[in-house]
Amino acid sequence: MVYLAHIRTAFALSNGTHSSPRMHRDLVDDGHEIGRHRTARLMRENQLIARQKRRFKRTTDSEHAWPIAPNLVAQDFTADGPDRKWGADISYIWTTEGWLYLAIVLDLFSRCVVGCATSDRLKRDFALEALRRALVARNPAPGLVHHSDRGSQYCSVDYQALLRRHGILIAMSGRGNCYDNSMVEAFFKTIKSELIWPVAWQSRQQAENAVARYINGLYNPVRQHSSLGFQSPIAFERMAREVS
Repeated sequence: MVYLAHIRTAFALSNGTHSSPRMHRDLVDDGHEIGRHRTARLMRENQLIARQKRRFKRTTDSEHAWPIAPNLVAQDFTADGPDRKWGADISYIWTTEGWLYLAIVLDLFSRCVVGCATSDRLKRDFALEALRRALVARNPAPGLVHHSDRGSQYCSVDYQALLRRHGILIAMSGRGNCYDNSMVEAFFKTIKSELIWPVAWQSRQQAENAVARYINGLYNPVRQHSSLGFQSPIAFERMAREVS
């Protein structure tokens, strides 16, 4: 069957991570007239089940005495241009050497990763390094809103002082509300399903190198987003500059 051959090929290329909704989207984008339910049935009948290996690690320590900023974003992740709203968060990758932590800063306008850093420990300095890299890369004008959770990394004196020196407004999620930073969480879900979960990482360095290649070589310049009109973050920003 022609459709099944295409599905098998796409499933193999995705390292077994494509679920039926994403598979259906890919088939339609390639010009195949196939329904969502038929795609799901073909995958189910042929044991093409997306694998997502998950390990849980808590990354948010909100039990601290540092000040909490107001929730200026209030789940409004829209922006009228680059460097108007940034989102920051921390996630983790399991390797045979132990956890590798990943801190990112995401431009909410384009979903572009503007800063990232990794560490073998969940400490404040590496989140600060991700912010420093974002500031160097983008040099945002004053008035940018920086949104994060209430974790100690983002509430620390050093982190908030750096934001204020650049005229950046500080915003934080409501207590225990997982939806307040959902756009950054969506990035972590994407990188984990497409890169992290399919691989048994042998070392932190191996995972760190792969993350850098994914972000700089695929996610920012190439990976299309339906919310961006099926453009990559970099292409979406380029188009916005040309229109303005």
